Amino acid sequence: MGKIGIVYYSRAGKTERMAKFVYRGVAMEEVEAELKKVEETSLEDLLSWDGIIVGSPTYYGLVAAPIKDFFDRSIKYHGKLEGKVGGAFSSSANIGGGNETTIMSILQMMLIHGMVVQGSSKGDHYGPVSI
Repeated sequence: MGKIGIVYYSRAGKTERMAKFVYRGVAMEEVEAELKKVEETSLEDLLSWDGIIVGSPTYYGLVAAPIKDFFDRSIKYHGKLEGKVGGAFSSSANIGGGNETTIMSILQMMLIHGMVVQGSSKGDHYGPVSI
């Protein structure tokens, strides 16, 4: 059985609500899941998980600063996350508010780490979004 870490930042509560839904969905698959706010997540947590799902609100079409800072500090483990599965989700204030660019930013950072990201031809192509 794999272990999935769900890491998120939420200022207004929307992304936290999404993170809880993601957590429930992972738990339904009988996979061990851990739900953590980014400020409570250590870089070492990344090494203990087989998969990592990251959620961020969208600010000016970009990932929130605490998520970006977390990935910036993760350079310490560059190459050690290779092969781990990654995914992302985002919330924004409105349709066209930059959700897809936020998700792509997160996925890009995961790909640079050598993580595996699976696309989807159905639904939200890059990952779940909410407004």
